[in-house]
Amino acid sequence: QKPKRQAAQRDDEAIAHWKRYDWPGKKKCRALGATLVFEDESGFSLVSPLKNTWAPCGETPVVRTQISHHCRVNAIAALIVTPGGRRTRLLSRLHRQNLTGKEILAFLRSLLKTIRGQIVMIWDNHPIHKRKTVMDFITKHPRLHVFNFPAYAPEINPTEGVWAQSKDSTAGTAPRNLDELFYNVSKAIAEHEVQSDCFALVS
Repeated sequence: QKPKRQAAQRDDEAIAHWKRYDWPGKKKCRALGATLVFEDESGFSLVSPLKNTWAPCGETPVVRTQISHHCRVNAIAALIVTPGGRRTRLLSRLHRQNLTGKEILAFLRSLLKTIRGQIVMIWDNHPIHKRKTVMDFITKHPRLHVFNFPAYAPEINPTEGVWAQSKDSTAGTAPRNLDELFYNVSKAIAEHEVQSDCFALVS
């Protein structure tokens, strides 16, 4: 079997403890009757990933792709779970430029406009989340309660499932330019259907 890659810095005991005992957002959500949000960022390269496809017996299929790794579409998304876990929805934003604190702030503003009442948001420890402008914004909006996932544990953030399915949908599309890549990614995310098993942490 092909091995699964994990970070050498990963602390499995700390991750297991977080899931079993320290799941901070769950208790806070129940206490406040808050909406739960799982936030994450990802990037889609113009160098199209490939996946298995059909071809005549004995012939290897060929897909011509661009080779510019620097041309990317960067995405921010949040899986939103209503109080009690009754409904879910996806909020996303795509950018042709690199993500900075400016884009994170714009996304948080959209989140606050979209959701009424208290919000418990969980995201990873990416440096972009720790920018002073971002931290100041969170401090100024007391209905936004922010917690962190343990380091190097992407599998416990259900938004990772959105990226996995979207990248699978765009694999082999071989976009010729950034506009085509942007369209492909937009279409893949728009067609994404949230699976109920993504929210095992909520229950």
